[in-house]
Amino acid sequence: MRHLQIYRFIAEVARRGSIRKAADHLHITPSALTRKIQDFEEELGTAVFERLPQGMRLNAAGELLLRHIRDQSADFERLHAQLSDLAGVRRGHVTLACSQAFVDSVLPDEIAKYRSQYPQVTFSLDVRDNVLGIRALANYEADLALLIDPPPSADVQELLIKHQPLCAVVGRSHPLARLESVRLRECLRHPVAMPSQSLAIRTLLDEASWRLQLQAEQAVESDSLEFLRGFVVRESVITFLPLSAVPQADERICGVPISTLDIDHLRVVLGQLKGRTLSIAAEKFADQLSSQLADLP
Repeated sequence: MRHLQIYRFIAEVARRGSIRKAADHLHITPSALTRKIQDFEEELGTAVFERLPQGMRLNAAGELLLRHIRDQSADFERLHAQLSDLAGVRRGHVTLACSQAFVDSVLPDEIAKYRSQYPQVTFSLDVRDNVLGIRALANYEADLALLIDPPPSADVQELLIKHQPLCAVVGRSHPLARLESVRLRECLRHPVAMPSQSLAIRTLLDEASWRLQLQAEQAVESDSLEFLRGFVVRESVITFLPLSAVPQADERICGVPISTLDIDHLRVVLGQLKGRTLSIAAEKFADQLSSQLADLP
């Protein structure tokens, strides 16, 4: 407990890379901050920063210390939540990283449902696809991550894995709208509003197109699923989205699953940082979200 303040100071210097910038943010003088860090290093028996001409950088010991600081911070947040539970008050804050596919309905629905029962729990939502979502877990920037086809990571504990199709998304008047399933070759006979390279689904599309020796006639490209959905109702093109990203209430568009002969179903992964103890609020929300995702088609 007695090190909580210096832990916060060290984490701030590490984040900003500068004593002066960290001191300004912490509202103390640079000399006082320097002295506190030096006193702690003397107590610890080793330096935790490299002093560079352009600022401060954690050394190997400092990197280990920063991981310890983050663990301690997470444990302290959990303690607060448990103490609130003992008082009969449900409080807490849950941070989520997620792929764009889940921001239209899945997560708004689930967060609203949770807060209807625990209105004093607050949420932060950060849209991060794929590798960036895993990085948010590893850096303690998110309690939970809900991602589409994330790469394997030793840092992630997978709480739920769900498979769902990649869909060809078209306007209701498009010739493919009446089909129940479609081959990728049929899709690429039409102009395409293509997801950008930063999205996991683009990697799958490129791999399948290369394997089948197909080439898309690309009309536009975007990393915004909202833009891609909006474009297919304005022009007779096809885009490609996970099933969760196809709004069921929007009658202007429809999603046609792509045959698994061409592209395997996508992996939807709900995960947390391996070895991290979640707050009670985050743990309860993870349970609720897992149950809901398990029931999705």
